[in-house]
Amino acid sequence: MDAEKRNDLKRKETLEAIEKLCLLDDNLMTLVFDRNIEATELLLNVILQRNDLKVLEVVGQREYKNPMSGGRSITIDIYAVDGDGKVYDVEVQRASAGADVHRARFHSSMIDTKMLKAKQDFKEIHDSYVIFITASDVMGAGLSLYHINRVIEETGVCFNDGSHIIYVNGSYKDDNDPVGKLMHDFRCVNSVDMFYPELAKQVKYFKETEGGQEIMCQVFEDLAEKRAEEARIEEKKAFALRMIARGKLTVEEIAEDADLPIEVVRDLAGLQLA
Repeated sequence: MDAEKRNDLKRKETLEAIEKLCLLDDNLMTLVFDRNIEATELLLNVILQRNDLKVLEVVGQREYKNPMSGGRSITIDIYAVDGDGKVYDVEVQRASAGADVHRARFHSSMIDTKMLKAKQDFKEIHDSYVIFITASDVMGAGLSLYHINRVIEETGVCFNDGSHIIYVNGSYKDDNDPVGKLMHDFRCVNSVDMFYPELAKQVKYFKETEGGQEIMCQVFEDLAEKRAEEARIEEKKAFALRMIARGKLTVEEIAEDADLPIEVVRDLAGLQLA
C-alpha cells in the first residue's frame, strides 16, 4: 500500500472515530467549550442551578505545573473564571478510576496555589469549584449532582473556606430536569438529538463540517504523537533505571546515554534509593 492510500485509510478511520464521539470524550468537549463563553455559561448555570452566572474567561486544556521537582502536574479540561473571580475546573471522566476523590482533592489544591500573589492576604483567595462530570454514577446514590463541602463535624456548620467539589452523574436521565437534559446532550453523538442549541451548534461544527473535522483530525494526530513521545520517554527512563541499578555509571553518564535531562535521572536515582 502506497503512502497516499495509507493516509486516506487513516483519515477514514479517524473520521469514523469522530462520528462516535460525544461530549463525554474530553477531546471533543474541550474544543466545544474552549473560549466559548455562551456554552460555558450554560454548563455552569445548569450544574450550579443558577441563571445569573456570567463567565469572563474560559480556556480548554490549561496546564498547572507543580513547582516541586518531580511533582505531578495537571491539565484542566475546562478552566473558567466568572464575574466574581470564582474559578471553575470542569473535568470529564469516562472511567470511574479517573474520578477518584483524591484526584478531586489534588485538583482543588493545585488551583489554590495559583490564586494568591506574594503578600496577598489569605482572605483574598477566591472560591474554587472542581466539577467532575462522570460517565457513570460514581457516588452510587442515583442523584444527578453530589456537592462536597467541608463542615465542622461537631456542629454540622459549613466551614465556608470557599472550596467546592461537585460530581455530576453523567448517566442521570430526566428530560424534564435541566441537569438531565444536559447529561442527555453530553451522551449524544448526533447534534440533532440535543436539547441545548448552545451545545448542538458546536458539536455539529466539529463533527459535521469540513473545517471542524480538520481540527478534530489534527487533535487526533497530535494526541497520537504525544502518546508516542510519552512511550519513548518511558523507555528512556526504564533504560536509565537499569543503569542506575547496576551502579557502574555516574548520573551524568546515565543522563547522556539515556538522552534524558540530568534532573530526571537524579529524581529516578532518588526514587530507587528510597
